[in-house]
Amino acid sequence: MAKGRRHFLDDLRGMSRLAIDATTGVTDIVQAMHHTIASGPAILGSPLSAPADLMIAPVYGSIRGITRLVGAGIDVALAQSARLLGDHAPAAEQEIFLAAVNGVLGDYLAGTENPLAIEMCIRRRGEPLTLERDALGAAVPDAKGRVVVFVHGSSMTERQWNRAGHDHSVALAADLDATVLHLVYNSGLHISDNGHRFSALLDELVRAWPVPIEELSLVGHSMGGLVSRSAAHYAEESQHAWRGKLRRLVCLGSPHHGAVLERGGNLFGVLLGISRYSAPFAKLPRIRSAGVTDLRFGNVLDEHWTGRDRFDNHGDVRRKLSLPDGVDCFFVAGSLSTRLAGGPASVGSPRGDGLVSVDSALGLHASPALTLAVPASHKRVVYDTGHLALLGSREVYDALRSFFAA
Repeated sequence: MAKGRRHFLDDLRGMSRLAIDATTGVTDIVQAMHHTIASGPAILGSPLSAPADLMIAPVYGSIRGITRLVGAGIDVALAQSARLLGDHAPAAEQEIFLAAVNGVLGDYLAGTENPLAIEMCIRRRGEPLTLERDALGAAVPDAKGRVVVFVHGSSMTERQWNRAGHDHSVALAADLDATVLHLVYNSGLHISDNGHRFSALLDELVRAWPVPIEELSLVGHSMGGLVSRSAAHYAEESQHAWRGKLRRLVCLGSPHHGAVLERGGNLFGVLLGISRYSAPFAKLPRIRSAGVTDLRFGNVLDEHWTGRDRFDNHGDVRRKLSLPDGVDCFFVAGSLSTRLAGGPASVGSPRGDGLVSVDSALGLHASPALTLAVPASHKRVVYDTGHLALLGSREVYDALRSFFAA
């Protein structure tokens, strides 16, 4: 099957597998609750668990076995049908659904080789590109030396750059006379994993581009900005050719220092584990993907998470990571605060965009070592604008045009 293309039966296989996994997962939680209740009260801190285990374990074992057996049969049948019927380009609604599932469970889908897992690719006008010179020459006959790659956020797809009848990427392609491309990726993986892969793909792209690339720019929304920063870092480590072409990095609402909601999700899991009666439910917050937990503090490097339980309530362990040298970086923050006529935001510091604080989006941090050095002229706060509304904001697009004209 062509890279970046899917068949609906493969997606059905993926959903079937996910349903089977969910059933067995719920069975684990119910068994744990049954065990706790049947064991009776704790005696000297230790419940009488052995008799309960002997009675209930075979029952739940049978439920898991039957569920997996049925699931395996469905999976084989659908796999054979998909091979016979070929592939297709997924509809917009299907892609949006898949992007959301990958955002929440993407690392699990990839680890279990579930067909729902999104494979990273670079697209143009919705079609995945084969990164070979002849193939690119045929797919992009009007290739320009100025290339801009747009990188979507968590649980999203490149189709969602089109919002409220406006698409920053389409408008920018026309105004700049540039070739605009889109990255599509599994946002449930660790940000640094996607950074490694994105850097490798960009290296293939630059080497195979039909005309010499004069300048390359990256525009990332939300997590997309962090993936772009990670890719730039690993490009330097790997000495990838595209890094020397990078001229601009634009981040729209990117949580450079984390998102408050993810920290809340982590704390919720800790609180559930306090009581042995609520402890079985503590597994639920641990469902969220590696990509989501990376957003707690804005992890962009392998060392930010390697060797640590990402669900532990540990503090921020990041070291300083400077912005890429020789690259103009521009940060845009959304704010739900209202700007007074001719003046600043209504009262005090502006609120964030509903998901990301203004300080985090602008790279500001209480620790000078972690603050990202971006000139004031390279920052914008867009008021009366939520996180997703950044994608359709004319004010944001005006800022983009001014950044590229700088």
